[in-house]
Amino acid sequence: MPLCYLRKSQNSFVTFRPAQGYNVNLGQKLIMTSSVVYNGDLRTTCTHLKSGNYFETDAPVDNNGKGERFSPTDLLATSLGTCMITVMGIKARTMGFDLNDIKIEVLKIMKADPRRVGGIELVFHIPEALKNIEEKTKTILKHTGDTCPVMKSIHPDIEVKIDWGSWR
Repeated sequence: MPLCYLRKSQNSFVTFRPAQGYNVNLGQKLIMTSSVVYNGDLRTTCTHLKSGNYFETDAPVDNNGKGERFSPTDLLATSLGTCMITVMGIKARTMGFDLNDIKIEVLKIMKADPRRVGGIELVFHIPEALKNIEEKTKTILKHTGDTCPVMKSIHPDIEVKIDWGSWR
């Protein structure tokens, strides 16, 4: 069983071994999510184990790569947009409608020393069919997006800006 680390504070960790096959946080059976294979030339292949779907990553041009595929930091920023719209879609479905055709443009802003994602900017493009929904519904959906699991997982040093487009 692997040794796990639990953060108690910024500089303090507790080590433990979870029960065989259980996720410490959720008490659920552990099932691996994905595999990552390094292919050389600063590229990886990432496979979703349940479905078999896969994609490749590449290092960005400004970090010795070719920039021909998503970089790992691109995926970090993009995952925020996909998480927000997914949980908003779940909420909309429970409210009796769908969020089809909403588009989110994602801008990742890098910082140096140490090299890291310093900011993420999202711009929502709302289709005509959804522009005039009730303000209360917009507020509920925006709150749902703002509290998605990825947003809650982003380090507080990463500045996140969201432009809700016509839902301002």
